[in-house]
Amino acid sequence: MTAPRTFNVYCDESCHLEHDRIPVMAWGALSGPAEDARALAEAVRALKAEHGLAADFEAKWTKVSPAKAAFYLALIDLFLNEERLRFRGLVVPDKSKLDHARFDQTHDDWYYKMYFTMLRPIFTAPHRYRIYLDVKDTRGGPKTRKLHDVLANSLYDFDRECIERVQQVRSHESELLQLADLLIGALTYANRGLTTSAAKTAIVERLRERLGREALTRTSAFAAVKFNILVWRAQEAAE
Repeated sequence: MTAPRTFNVYCDESCHLEHDRIPVMAWGALSGPAEDARALAEAVRALKAEHGLAADFEAKWTKVSPAKAAFYLALIDLFLNEERLRFRGLVVPDKSKLDHARFDQTHDDWYYKMYFTMLRPIFTAPHRYRIYLDVKDTRGGPKTRKLHDVLANSLYDFDRECIERVQQVRSHESELLQLADLLIGALTYANRGLTTSAAKTAIVERLRERLGREALTRTSAFAAVKFNILVWRAQEAAE
């Protein structure tokens, strides 16, 4: 029998607002053993020091620039080479095609369904999971509680034995949440077909070199565990 282990799951999303005029929307989760979280965070901090960055420098997709390209590529390599880390993502290529009224749901209802759809392949009995979300706005508390409810109920985990916690953290205090942000940013950038930044394009290309040319833009094979994504498309209305 497999002994239960505890895993940390660092989650974030990109372009998640319904009417922000950006067609692509993405969720992502970086997961790893809870017992190794400190060592993995220290590895990221060591990488920052190696590239002349302060320990409290917040690595994130919006900060990717030519001056720091070498650091960000090294951070991507750290993820790719570290067997204890895995990434799961979900991409909606065109949210303008969403028709919530047809399914008698709000955008928020759908948002939580997609969060569960993104996370579901990560959860495996008898293991336990601690989920950490980036603090974004004043709605974070209710959103966190709602997500915990949705995940627990969907897994029939009424005693919260599988999903131990869903908790907000500030990304500047969590190196692994910063790494999740970087991977989600690359995922969104690739699916938007952008090439406006040489440094960001280099990151996308590094991931493609190691994972496959279509790894960021096509639903992954079931066997892909290191980097697994689902490209979700809205159901077309019947003629």
